[in-house]
Amino acid sequence: MFPYWQSEERWRARALLGVIVALTVGGVVILVQINDWNRAFYEALQNYDFAAFGPLLLRFCVLAALYIVAAGYKQYFTQKLEMHWRTWLTQRFVTNWLHQRVYYQLELQPQGTDNPDQRIGEDLRLFTTYTLDLAVGLLQSVLTLVSFVVILWHLSGTLTLGPITLPGYMVWVAVVYALAGSLLTRLIGRPLIGLNFRLQRNEADFRFNLVRVRENAEGIALYRGEEVETSGLLGRFEHIRGTWWELIAATKRLTFFTVGFNQVAVVFPLLVSAPRYFAGEISLGVLIQIANAFGQVQSALSWFVESYASLAIWKASTDRLLTFQQRMRMARAHTEQPPVAVHADSPTDLYTRQLDLQLPDGTLLLADASFCIEPRRWLMVSGPNGSGKSTLFRAIAGIWPFGRGVIHVPADARQLFLPQRPYFPIGSLRRAVSYPAEVAAFSDLEIADALCVVGLSRFADRLDEVQNWGSQMSGGEQQRLALARAVLHRPNWLFLDEASSALDEASEREMYELLRQRLPTSTIISIAHRTQLASYHPARLVFAAAPPGGPATLVASNGAGNGSGGVLGQPGDGRPKLP
Repeated sequence: MFPYWQSEERWRARALLGVIVALTVGGVVILVQINDWNRAFYEALQNYDFAAFGPLLLRFCVLAALYIVAAGYKQYFTQKLEMHWRTWLTQRFVTNWLHQRVYYQLELQPQGTDNPDQRIGEDLRLFTTYTLDLAVGLLQSVLTLVSFVVILWHLSGTLTLGPITLPGYMVWVAVVYALAGSLLTRLIGRPLIGLNFRLQRNEADFRFNLVRVRENAEGIALYRGEEVETSGLLGRFEHIRGTWWELIAATKRLTFFTVGFNQVAVVFPLLVSAPRYFAGEISLGVLIQIANAFGQVQSALSWFVESYASLAIWKASTDRLLTFQQRMRMARAHTEQPPVAVHADSPTDLYTRQLDLQLPDGTLLLADASFCIEPRRWLMVSGPNGSGKSTLFRAIAGIWPFGRGVIHVPADARQLFLPQRPYFPIGSLRRAVSYPAEVAAFSDLEIADALCVVGLSRFADRLDEVQNWGSQMSGGEQQRLALARAVLHRPNWLFLDEASSALDEASEREMYELLRQRLPTSTIISIAHRTQLASYHPARLVFAAAPPGGPATLVASNGAGNGSGGVLGQPGDGRPKLP
């Protein structure tokens, strides 16, 4: 909360807050004037003073108009400040979430955060809205209390109970009444905080699964999985419904109390002041003024009662944001000093010694791996499914923190990793092909050429068309588009993780021939299972099958036959070399 008020936007934020405070003060001043108007108006009615009636009505119209203007502008500036604050927080949360791949680490960590999208999109909105509403409401309550307690003290007179004389007794009655109400509200409404927390999480889970159905519509349709998906979605909604019923039951109990509390507060000051009125000690106008002042004091003291439901939502949203922030901080600390580190300090080669890779649960996946890959080599990585081939790529990319060791990469390495299932941002085709570079990084001619050489010429005239391209293209077309990225970016280290598996064998050969032509000086490292690709990769890294419950090991071969070149880690110039 506080960093925003010390940020680069502090002067604008403070100026807006100052205007809101001034309008709040103005509103309270007008309420004090209306309280005095109540006395004069009802005394005019009691005295049949028609001459005073008209001016008093005019005075009320002026006061009401000023109050409406103050309330309207206070709401406007509050919402304006809310959006500035939310924008600032959103920028920082999104930046911190994406910085140093924290978003990825959160997905890997066992204690990861559920639905970060909902926390950034919805919880930040609730936090800023309710923080300002509650803070401004509390400020108005304090100002109202200070202003009206003096009036109420002056009008209350003195109450004598035996030997005890109690000056300003109506003030004390209001304090006791509000305190009792606050305590009972806390007791009755306590479950609301936890229920709101659960409801927000369940709502986010439900929305996430709806999005998953939309993103995987074709796969679900091919499997004919509609009944299973329907059951799953309705099951998720049942969590919402169950929590909702608990929430409305708790809200009902709190509403019964707060509404009853407020209704009693309307007549309570009249009952307490009535003996003085009927004894002729005060006029009707003063009685109405006392009732109004008591209501203002009691309402100010009962801010907690009135705001408890909002406080419950605010507390739930704040807890989710604080938890999210704490988890991001932990993930960031893990990336700053990862057990598996990548150092860009090698002159030419990519190498490591005695590298261990683990799964997030601590299971050892690859043990004591040592290898060295020289530049401009074509290397194929093969082995059984689940042996750790893709995990090795993730470690080289610097996104896999589980394990132990250091991977040294060339200082000038321009790396590009193409996974089996490419990612496409929603937007123009130009943006999808240029990713992760900005759309202005390549000319239309370069992009069209890259699309044509990978066999996507029919898309070359659709660069400005905005689509979800991941759902508009077949699996093979998606992989071709990813290869077009390699043609555009021209990395000197290209990692292909089953990046051509959706292509037929002839098309796959064409793609590798294309890479050989377009990237003649690049190092190409491929994870593949098709034996035909062996002819393109003179060197091999083979993940030997792990014994039951044990880690895999790396062996090397020269790719000429099916003989092994032995366990990696041979001595020489200090770095293990592939044969």
